[in-house]
Amino acid sequence: MQRRTLVTAGAAALAFPSLILAQNLPTGPVRIIVGFAPGGGTDILARVIGQKLGDMWKTQVIVENKAGASGTIAADYVAKQPGDGATLLMAHINSQAITPALQKVNYDAAKDFQPVVLVGVTPNLLICNESQPAKTVKDLVELCRANPGKVSFGSAGTGSAQHLALEMFMLAAKVKAIHVPYKGSGPMLTDLIGGTIQYSFDTMTAATPHVKSGKAIAIAQTRQNRVPAYANVPTMAESGFPGFEATTWYGLAGPAKMPLAMAKRMNEDINKVMLMPEVMEKLAASGAQDGGGSTEKFGDFMHAEQIKWAKIIKDGGVKGEG
Repeated sequence: MQRRTLVTAGAAALAFPSLILAQNLPTGPVRIIVGFAPGGGTDILARVIGQKLGDMWKTQVIVENKAGASGTIAADYVAKQPGDGATLLMAHINSQAITPALQKVNYDAAKDFQPVVLVGVTPNLLICNESQPAKTVKDLVELCRANPGKVSFGSAGTGSAQHLALEMFMLAAKVKAIHVPYKGSGPMLTDLIGGTIQYSFDTMTAATPHVKSGKAIAIAQTRQNRVPAYANVPTMAESGFPGFEATTWYGLAGPAKMPLAMAKRMNEDINKVMLMPEVMEKLAASGAQDGGGSTEKFGDFMHAEQIKWAKIIKDGGVKGEG
């Protein structure tokens, strides 16, 4: 009887290979934890991918926002979850590379996560609201020089990609401005459009809907080459700051306890999702490039970013909140 059961089980596995594959996926609903408020770039991309994965996996994929501390509250939370794949982190340059080099966090960015996949690398967009007098990089530099310490720049938090882009700009242009941190791009953009703050080096993902609606003006982008979605917007390098590059990147990761086989299975499915025409369209509109590939690719990428930003923060003498 025992031999018959084994043979039957083996035959079933051969006949239905999906049964074996299903073992490498979570058995219930999956949460994608986002470290920023709704409406920001991280949140937008997590929802696009989460919806498609929910359809593919035939389960609920819920995006949950745990905003604050430049994404590190969410990262700390996910690092301490079980490794069953039910909780993923929308990993971000802030929580995985910048903030851990800037101040003490309650997790080890290099050891406490299982990389799943790189979703994309985007430029930041230097934006302002319609009422601002300076709408070119040259005019903005002159405005900052004429009003030292008075021109305001919003960010998604102290130690965020937007904050570091501002620090790079102030060093390169030899100007002083006011940094105004928020709990994500969503609330910051509301204040920028409303005129409470003036400028931001925001993520292209979060800024794009507002630029398209005309409520925000795109002045420059921050990768070395223009992305197709913003072919008419100059880079900072073209605007008098050669070598200026400040990106934002996103990916999916689980707790370190998550089995590698599960991470690789998820990687396979998310790579398929990112090739869907409507998802490719959203990624392109956000300026997201270079995404996809293996779990190892994302792990190596994060490691290189951790080294890079630790050096920039040390050399620039940038200070965090604590």
